[in-house]
Amino acid sequence: MPSQTNSFEALLEAVPDALVGVDTAGIIRFVNHQTELLFGYDHDTMAGEPIETLVPESLRRAHVLHRQAFNAKPRTRRLGTTPGMTGRRRDGTQFPVDIALSLLNTKDGMLVIAAVRDMTAYHAAEADRRKVDQQAAIVENSNDAIIASTLDGIITSWNPAAKTLYGYTTEEVTSKSIDLLSPPGQAGEIHAILANIKAGQPVERLETNHVRKDESAITVSLTVSPIRDADAHVVGVSTIIRDMTQARQAFNAARSMIESSLDSLVAISPEGKITDANQATVKLTGIPREQLIGTSFSNYFTDPAKAEAIYQQVFTQGIATDYPLTMRHHGRHETPTEVLYNASVYRDAAGKVLGVFAAARDVTQQMQAQKEGAERLAELERFQRLTVGRELKMIELKKENEYLKKLGPTEHGNSNNQT
Repeated sequence: MPSQTNSFEALLEAVPDALVGVDTAGIIRFVNHQTELLFGYDHDTMAGEPIETLVPESLRRAHVLHRQAFNAKPRTRRLGTTPGMTGRRRDGTQFPVDIALSLLNTKDGMLVIAAVRDMTAYHAAEADRRKVDQQAAIVENSNDAIIASTLDGIITSWNPAAKTLYGYTTEEVTSKSIDLLSPPGQAGEIHAILANIKAGQPVERLETNHVRKDESAITVSLTVSPIRDADAHVVGVSTIIRDMTQARQAFNAARSMIESSLDSLVAISPEGKITDANQATVKLTGIPREQLIGTSFSNYFTDPAKAEAIYQQVFTQGIATDYPLTMRHHGRHETPTEVLYNASVYRDAAGKVLGVFAAARDVTQQMQAQKEGAERLAELERFQRLTVGRELKMIELKKENEYLKKLGPTEHGNSNNQT
C-alpha cells in the first residue's frame, strides 16, 4: 500500500495548476512540477526561498504586508476573487495570474497552499472576445449597411442598417445570393468584385446602383474588404454600403448650377492643379474637361506668373476680387479673353483648406467698349479743339473788320494826301 506521503505528492502532480506550499514566515516548502514549468525554477532552487521570489520586484514590499495581514486572519480564497495579480518568472518576465488560497495543518505548523493559474491565454481570449463584441456592436449600430457574404456571394450576415436601406429582414436574405441587390443585367459587377477579393486583389471604393425590396433604385457607395480566418486565408467578404442617393441628387443639382453659369468656374488644389472645371472653362480654353483636370491652373493665362500670384494671394488672404487676367485659348486662330477673377478658399468640416474655388468673368466686350469709348472721346476732344480754334479765329477776324470800319474813308484818305 502506497504511503500517505507518496499519495500526497501524486495528488500535487496531478493538479493542472501550479501549487506552492508556504509556511507562515513566507518560505516555500514544496512545489509541484507545474510550478517549475510556469516559473522556470527547479524544485531545489525554489524550496527554502521566500514566496516573494515569484513576485515582481516592484510588488514585493506590498506582498509582504499583504501576507502578514493574511497570517493574522487566515482564510481560504477561491480563484477569481482577487483579479489583477502578477507573477514573475526566473527570466524576469511578468505575466498575469489568478491565485486560490487554502490552509493545511501539518506537524510542522500551518501551511498556506497557493494554487497559481497563468491567466495570459485567458486575458488574450477575453481581449479577443471584447474586440469581437465591440466589432459586433459597431456593426449593429452602424448607420451604414454592412453585409457579410461567402466568396460565392451568399449572404451570411445583415445588420439593421441593411434592413433599413434595402427593406429585407435578416431571415429573408440569409443564405440568398447578393445578386438580389443588383439591377437586372448588372449582377456581373458584384461577382467581378468577389473574384478580385478571392484573387487577393484590392478593391477600390466605388459607386454603383442597387435595388430595394420594393424595386426602387438607389445609388450606393461600396467598400469591400476580405474576411480572413486565423491562418490569414480569405474566407469571405465584408461590404460596407452607404446610401448616396441624396448626395448624388444634391451633386447633380449643384453640377447643373455650375454648368449653367456663363462664368468660367474651376476648383484648384493646394498644389495649384485643376480638380474640376465647367463647360464655360472648356469654351474659354479650348481644352476638354478631362484634359483640364490635373493640369496647372496658371498655364491657361498669357502671364502665368501673374496667375500664380493671385492664386497664392487667395491662400494667404482667403479671397481675391476682380483681379484682371488674360486667358489664352489653345485654338490656333482664337484671340485671348480678358477676364476678371474672383476666388476664395474652400474648407472641409474641420476647417482644413482643401483648395481654391475661382470664377472668371469674360469682360472682353466691356473692355473693347471702354477702349472704343475712350477713342471716341479723344476724337471728340480733338474735334472740339479744332472747332473752338476756328470760332476764335472768326471772332478775331470779325473784330479786325469792325476796327477797320471805325477808321472810316476820311482817315484813310488823309493818310494818302499826306503821303
